[in-house]
Amino acid sequence: MLLDADGLKALGVIRKKMFDGSTVVTPHAGEFQAISGKLPSRDLKARLNEVRAFASNSGAVVLLKGHTDVISDGAHLKLNNTGNPGMTVGGTGDVLSGIVSGLMAQGVDGFKAAVAGAFVNGAAGDLAQEQYGYHLTPTDLLDRIPAVLNDAMCHKAILEKRL
Repeated sequence: MLLDADGLKALGVIRKKMFDGSTVVTPHAGEFQAISGKLPSRDLKARLNEVRAFASNSGAVVLLKGHTDVISDGAHLKLNNTGNPGMTVGGTGDVLSGIVSGLMAQGVDGFKAAVAGAFVNGAAGDLAQEQYGYHLTPTDLLDRIPAVLNDAMCHKAILEKRL
Protein backbone atom coordinates (compact mmCIF):
# COMPACT_ATOMS: atom_id res chain seq x y z
CA MET A 1 0.00 0.00 0.00
CA LEU A 2 1.15 3.55 -0.69
CA LEU A 3 -0.19 6.54 1.24
CA ASP A 4 0.23 10.16 0.15
CA ALA A 5 -1.46 13.54 0.65
CA ASP A 6 -4.96 13.23 2.16
CA GLY A 7 -4.31 9.57 2.96
CA LEU A 8 -1.50 10.70 5.24
CA LYS A 9 -3.56 13.47 6.79
CA ALA A 10 -6.28 10.96 7.62
CA LEU A 11 -3.81 8.93 9.70
CA GLY A 12 -3.09 11.66 12.21
CA VAL A 13 -0.01 11.34 14.40
CA ILE A 14 1.37 7.79 14.38
CA ARG A 15 2.59 6.88 17.84
CA LYS A 16 2.98 3.11 17.49
CA LYS A 17 3.99 0.52 14.93
CA MET A 18 1.03 0.52 12.52
CA PHE A 19 2.62 -1.04 9.45
CA ASP A 20 4.51 -4.20 8.57
CA GLY A 21 7.11 -2.79 6.17
CA SER A 22 4.99 -3.25 3.06
CA THR A 23 3.46 0.25 3.24
CA VAL A 24 5.18 3.27 1.71
CA VAL A 25 4.35 6.80 2.85
CA THR A 26 5.46 9.74 0.67
CA PRO A 27 5.12 12.92 2.72
CA HIS A 28 6.50 16.38 2.10
CA ALA A 29 7.67 18.26 5.21
CA GLY A 30 4.18 19.42 6.28
CA GLU A 31 2.68 15.94 5.84
CA PHE A 32 5.62 14.45 7.75
CA GLN A 33 4.77 16.78 10.62
CA ALA A 34 1.13 15.67 10.47
CA ILE A 35 2.03 11.98 10.86
CA SER A 36 5.09 12.26 13.12
CA GLY A 37 4.12 15.24 15.25
CA LYS A 38 7.36 17.01 14.36
CA LEU A 39 8.43 19.19 11.43
CA PRO A 40 11.56 17.63 9.91
CA SER A 41 14.79 19.48 10.52
CA ARG A 42 16.38 21.56 7.79
CA ASP A 43 19.73 20.05 8.78
CA LEU A 44 20.23 17.00 6.56
CA LYS A 45 21.95 14.84 9.20
CA ALA A 46 19.15 15.48 11.68
CA ARG A 47 16.54 14.88 8.97
CA LEU A 48 18.11 11.50 8.16
CA ASN A 49 17.86 10.45 11.79
CA GLU A 50 14.26 11.68 12.07
CA VAL A 51 13.14 9.79 8.98
CA ARG A 52 14.94 6.60 10.00
CA ALA A 53 13.48 6.75 13.52
CA PHE A 54 9.95 7.38 12.24
CA ALA A 55 10.23 4.54 9.72
CA SER A 56 11.45 2.20 12.45
CA ASN A 57 8.75 3.24 14.93
CA SER A 58 5.86 3.15 12.44
CA GLY A 59 6.90 0.12 10.40
CA ALA A 60 6.43 2.09 7.16
CA VAL A 61 8.89 2.85 4.41
CA VAL A 62 9.21 6.64 4.39
CA LEU A 63 10.04 8.66 1.28
CA LEU A 64 10.33 12.22 2.59
CA LYS A 65 10.13 14.49 -0.46
CA GLY A 66 12.35 17.54 -0.53
CA HIS A 67 15.41 19.16 -2.09
CA THR A 68 17.10 15.89 -1.19
CA ASP A 69 14.63 13.03 -0.85
CA VAL A 70 15.25 10.85 2.19
CA ILE A 71 14.11 7.23 2.00
CA SER A 72 14.22 4.77 4.92
CA ASP A 73 12.65 1.54 6.07
CA GLY A 74 14.10 2.00 9.55
CA ALA A 75 17.13 -0.18 8.84
CA HIS A 76 18.32 1.23 5.51
CA LEU A 77 18.69 4.80 4.36
CA LYS A 78 19.05 6.26 0.86
CA LEU A 79 19.18 9.80 -0.49
CA ASN A 80 18.00 11.00 -3.88
CA ASN A 81 19.29 14.21 -5.41
CA THR A 82 17.51 14.11 -8.76
CA GLY A 83 14.78 16.67 -9.31
CA ASN A 84 14.58 20.44 -9.33
CA PRO A 85 12.52 23.38 -7.98
CA GLY A 86 10.15 23.24 -10.96
CA MET A 87 8.78 20.02 -9.50
CA THR A 88 7.11 21.79 -6.59
CA VAL A 89 4.01 22.21 -8.76
CA GLY A 90 0.97 20.17 -7.76
CA GLY A 91 0.75 16.74 -9.34
CA THR A 92 4.42 15.79 -9.52
CA GLY A 93 4.03 13.93 -6.22
CA ASP A 94 1.14 12.03 -7.79
CA VAL A 95 3.48 10.96 -10.59
CA LEU A 96 5.96 9.80 -7.94
CA SER A 97 3.22 7.84 -6.17
CA GLY A 98 2.25 6.22 -9.45
CA ILE A 99 5.80 5.15 -10.21
CA VAL A 100 6.36 3.71 -6.72
CA SER A 101 3.01 1.93 -6.55
CA GLY A 102 3.49 0.61 -10.10
CA LEU A 103 6.79 -0.95 -9.07
CA MET A 104 5.21 -2.38 -5.93
CA ALA A 105 2.39 -3.90 -8.01
CA GLN A 106 5.07 -5.76 -9.96
CA GLY A 107 6.46 -7.31 -6.76
CA VAL A 108 9.26 -4.85 -5.98
CA ASP A 109 9.52 -4.41 -2.21
CA GLY A 110 8.51 -1.03 -0.82
CA PHE A 111 11.97 0.27 0.04
CA LYS A 112 13.45 -0.56 -3.37
CA ALA A 113 10.35 0.79 -5.12
CA ALA A 114 10.61 4.06 -3.17
CA VAL A 115 14.32 4.46 -3.96
CA ALA A 116 13.85 3.70 -7.66
CA GLY A 117 10.68 5.78 -7.88
CA ALA A 118 12.33 8.83 -6.34
CA PHE A 119 15.21 8.57 -8.80
CA VAL A 120 13.03 8.02 -11.88
CA ASN A 121 10.59 10.81 -10.96
CA GLY A 122 13.40 13.28 -10.28
CA ALA A 123 15.36 12.33 -13.40
CA ALA A 124 12.21 12.76 -15.51
CA GLY A 125 11.77 16.18 -13.93
CA ASP A 126 15.36 17.07 -14.72
CA LEU A 127 14.86 16.11 -18.39
CA ALA A 128 11.68 18.19 -18.51
CA GLN A 129 13.47 21.14 -16.91
CA GLU A 130 16.04 21.11 -19.71
CA GLN A 131 13.25 21.87 -22.19
CA TYR A 132 10.79 23.95 -20.16
CA GLY A 133 12.87 25.54 -17.43
CA TYR A 134 11.09 25.60 -14.10
CA HIS A 135 7.63 25.84 -15.69
CA LEU A 136 6.78 22.14 -15.50
CA THR A 137 3.54 20.24 -15.45
CA PRO A 138 3.09 16.68 -14.21
CA THR A 139 2.52 15.48 -17.78
CA ASP A 140 5.97 16.81 -18.69
CA LEU A 141 7.36 14.22 -16.27
CA LEU A 142 5.11 11.45 -17.59
CA ASP A 143 6.38 12.05 -21.11
CA ARG A 144 9.99 11.54 -19.97
CA ILE A 145 9.68 8.46 -17.75
CA PRO A 146 10.27 6.03 -20.66
CA ALA A 147 13.50 7.83 -21.59
CA VAL A 148 14.74 7.61 -17.99
CA LEU A 149 13.87 3.91 -17.75
CA ASN A 150 15.41 3.09 -21.12
CA ASP A 151 18.59 4.95 -20.23
CA ALA A 152 18.81 3.13 -16.89
CA MET A 153 18.34 -0.20 -18.68
CA CYS A 154 21.13 0.65 -21.12
CA HIS A 155 23.49 1.47 -18.26
CA LYS A 156 22.58 -1.78 -16.49
CA ALA A 157 23.25 -3.83 -19.66
CA ILE A 158 26.65 -2.14 -20.09
CA LEU A 159 27.59 -2.82 -16.47
CA GLU A 160 26.51 -6.47 -16.69
CA LYS A 161 28.74 -6.97 -19.78
CA ARG A 162 31.71 -5.51 -17.89
CA LEU A 163 31.29 -7.80 -14.89
